[in-house]
Amino acid sequence: MKQKTHKGAAKRIKTTGKGKLRRDQAGKRHLMESMSSKRRRHLKGSTDVAKADTKRMKRLLGKA
Repeated sequence: MKQKTHKGAAKRIKTTGKGKLRRDQAGKRHLMESMSSKRRRHLKGSTDVAKADTKRMKRLLGKA
């Protein structure tokens, strides 16, 4: 049986050209009025998936 891509993970995690996994940072959907500008700035952009989670995430995306 073919393995299906986990669509929830696929929407959140992107693969770079070299095969690394990138994700958006958490905590930027709401309640930002109470955050300092510095905190909001540092949540901008994407970051690498943690090394401990990479194998599991690749399996969910059908890359492993």
